[in-house]
Amino acid sequence: MIPTQAWEDVQQLWDFQQLGHRPRPCSVAVGLGSHDLGVADTTAGLYHQGMAPLIVFTGATSRTTRERMPRGEAEHYRERAVELGVPERAVLVEPTARNTGENIRFTRALLAGQHVTVTSVLLVSKPYEERRAYATARKLWPEVEWVCASTPMTLTDYVDSIGDARLVVDMLVGAQQRLMIYPRQGFMVEQETPDPIRAAYERLRDLGFTSRLVPESAESSTDVHASGERTGTSE
Repeated sequence: MIPTQAWEDVQQLWDFQQLGHRPRPCSVAVGLGSHDLGVADTTAGLYHQGMAPLIVFTGATSRTTRERMPRGEAEHYRERAVELGVPERAVLVEPTARNTGENIRFTRALLAGQHVTVTSVLLVSKPYEERRAYATARKLWPEVEWVCASTPMTLTDYVDSIGDARLVVDMLVGAQQRLMIYPRQGFMVEQETPDPIRAAYERLRDLGFTSRLVPESAESSTDVHASGERTGTSE
């Protein structure tokens, strides 16, 4: 049970993750794999709006997705996009990434191997991970312009769609922690965390929303999966 007063802090973290980028046509759209099939829906919708001529879905599986997406997050995303009318020829699959850094690096390598010229990327993530995904992408592929997008939803609607409020809050707290500690570990570009956001994070952490936190002394090989969890060899 989540205390009523905690939701104000959750809302603050949710709002902070929203970057407010206006989608515009880019060289490619990249959908970050996770437990949330809505990422695929949103990416497909942006394709149909003419925002990108090509989609890359990236992601293997995690402890959250290995049962619900046994063929891998990227493959399930691809299948969903095709169901929504995206031509198969317009979708590439990167099926091996197990953390956000790998999502970006492996996607970059895949596109280079396909001789796709990339000057801008429409980066599609879950709504509560826009800022974290952006900070990682800027660090690892600074030569391109990044435009972030996610499903436009309120916090309440998103929690209802996932059906697990605790999971959403834990993920938000984990995403905020990474924004604060990963820049000094070399995983993300630095972004200022306003004092009210830091205080909201600390209150939620102290209430026990800690299942998606990482050790603050993590080694440089540790990264974070697009779904917000440490996976694979980085655990």
